[in-house]
Amino acid sequence: MKKIFLYILAGSLSFSACKKDDDDVATFIEPENIEARNTLDEQAIQKFMDNNYLDTQGNIKAFSSTDAADDNFKKLSQLSPVRLPSGVIYIKREGAQPNPGVAINTNSTVPETASLIKTMIRGTYYRATDIDGNVALTSAGALINTIDAEASPTIDPRFYYVKKSILENASTEAAKQRSYYEIEGFQEGLKYFNGFQNLPNENLPNLQGVIIVPSKAAFARDANFYNLQNATFVFNFQIYHTETRPVNQQ
Repeated sequence: MKKIFLYILAGSLSFSACKKDDDDVATFIEPENIEARNTLDEQAIQKFMDNNYLDTQGNIKAFSSTDAADDNFKKLSQLSPVRLPSGVIYIKREGAQPNPGVAINTNSTVPETASLIKTMIRGTYYRATDIDGNVALTSAGALINTIDAEASPTIDPRFYYVKKSILENASTEAAKQRSYYEIEGFQEGLKYFNGFQNLPNENLPNLQGVIIVPSKAAFARDANFYNLQNATFVFNFQIYHTETRPVNQQ
């Protein structure tokens, strides 16, 4: 079955998906109304939380319709998700948190007191679509993946903290702004977690939880470094180390 993608670069993106008849193609067109986009995100995120669970290492997995091995796992929606006023959702995985751990100051506008983080993390972007009444998070792509790919922790991913030197040397006014790089909803959700300290890089990740950021708490329809407008982000992570940001990391 072929899948046809139609991209319209005029402030909106269109997505195509096959029906049962290969010649009968349904097209998703980005809503002009931002409230319609926000509602679509909410519905698709809820469906995502109902269709996925955390495995024994905390990885997000989709329930299988043919394998009964995952039948005893709870849905993400059953793991006490907390929805913040911004629409950001965070889930703290029971038994995977440091005790007591170190609080994370995610306010990047004050680099002198903001926290540095070293993390194993998987960040995936989606677009919520409604095709023939089927609302879902689709068109998945990797924003970052140090768990399956690099298999080594990273320090301060750019969507969490962008260094002052990058802002100062940027060639456009938009690129001089933190909001061009940083995902505010991720920062907002992360402050509800504590970080470990000095976990060895070779430790296999035991992921602490999930942060889901709807498009309105990410970049919405604004230009950004990643060219990801109207995108919802899902993060799965463990903070291996955190500390007040050293001067040479500001």
